[in-house]
Amino acid sequence: MKSGYEVYDHGADIGVRGWGPSLEQAFVQGATAMFSLMTEDMQSVNATAEVRIEAQGYDLESMFVAWLNSLLTEADLHGLILTEFKVQIKDNFTLSGTARGEPFAALAGGPGVEVKGATFCQTAVYEDGGTWVAQCVVDV
Repeated sequence: MKSGYEVYDHGADIGVRGWGPSLEQAFVQGATAMFSLMTEDMQSVNATAEVRIEAQGYDLESMFVAWLNSLLTEADLHGLILTEFKVQIKDNFTLSGTARGEPFAALAGGPGVEVKGATFCQTAVYEDGGTWVAQCVVDV
């Protein structure tokens, strides 16, 4: 199965879901889904700036939410829209990774929705027939 992502309606908020052949790829696609909400054209983002990300949880679901919220924090601190992600997941529900993007001010595409944070609503991380899925609802 190929990797991918989607967003879905959830009341006043929006759900994000990523999937792929590995847990890491599902986390990457989940992050891509979240940041796709923040610009009208992800393909036009020139990924010239890089930030390092560290996150930890007490299980897979909390680690996914921590990953997304760490990305949002770094994007806000540096004024970036992030579009390229790499993640390495360790045994004790910790991860490290990098994210690349460009300053919001330089965006060629129009702005999208402001994502305030990832929540535990509908959070799920699981493997199904060789495909990993990571999802949650984000507060917009």
